[in-house]
Amino acid sequence: MTTLGDATRANAPWHFWVVAVVSLFWNSFGGFDYTMSHVQGVAYYRQMGMNEAQITYMDAYPVWMHGVWAIGVWGSVLGSILLLLRSRWASLSFVLSTAGAAGALAYTGLVGNGAKIMGGLTMPAVIVIICLFFVWYAQAMTKQDILR
Repeated sequence: MTTLGDATRANAPWHFWVVAVVSLFWNSFGGFDYTMSHVQGVAYYRQMGMNEAQITYMDAYPVWMHGVWAIGVWGSVLGSILLLLRSRWASLSFVLSTAGAAGALAYTGLVGNGAKIMGGLTMPAVIVIICLFFVWYAQAMTKQDILR
């Protein structure tokens, strides 16, 4: 059964599917990294090439920072899934994810010697920029009636 909403929804352009699939792969790595950081901890950090100062810094994350990190990571994974499902809720999920990523960037830049210990703020800043792109893209696709 076709509803009026389905009949008026625009077909997704080719770039929509490219962005949606790339976002899922990109954000799935974030989910993998988060999970392995919590399941294997120090062993995973060493496998990823972290030095002792970086491992100590990550182990000292306060509980609330783990929450910020989780919102950033899982908000992006959910946003990617919602994007693939062509749901307008992808935008909100990416906004929450951006808030989490920005919170992690701020924590690393402002607390202790986080930026120095972790090798700078370039990668956390790139993550925030990519999150902002996904917010913009989901909102643009909603305005074009690609997301319902």
